[in-house]
Amino acid sequence: MSDEEYSAEGGGDPEFVKRKEAQTSALDEQLKDYIAEWRKQRAREEEDLKKLKEKQAKRKVARAEEEKRLAEKKKQEEERRVREAEEKKQREIEEKRRRLEEAEKKRQAMMAALKDQSKTKGPNFVVNKKAETLGMSSAQIERNKTKEQLEEEKRISLSIRLKPLAIENMSIDRLRIKAQELWEAIVKLETEKYDLEERQKRQDYDLKELKERQKQQLRHKALKKGLDPEALTGKYPPKIQVASKYERRVDTRSYDDKKKLFEGGWDTLTSEELEKVWKTRYETFTKRKRTKLPRWFGERPGKKKDAPESPEEEEVKVEDEPEAEPSFMLDEEEEEAEEEEAEEEEEAEEEEEEEEEEEEEEEEEE
Repeated sequence: MSDEEYSAEGGGDPEFVKRKEAQTSALDEQLKDYIAEWRKQRAREEEDLKKLKEKQAKRKVARAEEEKRLAEKKKQEEERRVREAEEKKQREIEEKRRRLEEAEKKRQAMMAALKDQSKTKGPNFVVNKKAETLGMSSAQIERNKTKEQLEEEKRISLSIRLKPLAIENMSIDRLRIKAQELWEAIVKLETEKYDLEERQKRQDYDLKELKERQKQQLRHKALKKGLDPEALTGKYPPKIQVASKYERRVDTRSYDDKKKLFEGGWDTLTSEELEKVWKTRYETFTKRKRTKLPRWFGERPGKKKDAPESPEEEEVKVEDEPEAEPSFMLDEEEEEAEEEEAEEEEEAEEEEEEEEEEEEEEEEEE
């Protein structure tokens, strides 16, 4: 029944109309209450969301300020650390400069004293002091220095020796004289450098020649002793031959033989002795007297193809006849036969498949 028919049937009844109006009014009131409650809930949610956004913005600003403060603090700490490192490095440089200056002064004083002594030609009662590092010479201390230390000392020494040129208030003639002096100093230094390089080349050549002569002498010496020619030219010296003071003869055993004597030599001797004993026992067993076998009823186990049923005479072993090797011809023939059968079966299956395909094609054409 539709709404129009329902309304048409109850149209004349006033009670029905009142009930319908009361129901609709109650539904409207309930819907209005729901809408009002939903609006209040929505307003509360929007208010909470707004508060959360404000808190988030405040936290973001506070976090940015905190990060900025930490970055500034870190920057100040880094600057302080760099400044302290620079100050420490500068103090070390000044300390090294002071030590080098003192060493230079001592050296100059020593040179002056030596000159005075050479002039007077008197006895030398100077006692050299020990190095600060016990058990190490000055050359060893120099060798133990690192590359950075050597570069630093070189830079400080050059800064002490290389004096700045004071040419601000010089005339042209004085400048020419100064340039000529510098040119002569450069020529002198280059000449000394060239002479030292040539001297080093000659010394290297002499060292190579002396080493080659030493090798040749060591080769001849090794050949005279009956050793390998390269035995004496290696990094380590050859092993010394041990001589017995009782027998007055040289022990010709090598170092490896003597080492084996002390490392497992007793075990080797015992194993050789046991091997010898077992070998003699085996020979006596093989050469023993053969006994007659009892008569056997039926086929005896281990019977060969051409052997008698039950031999009563002694067994005679033919030593010269080699033992026949087991032949695997039968197994190979069986395998070949099986392979041929498998191939034939595959060919038959392929032919059947081809015939079936041809029949299907003919049916399709028809």
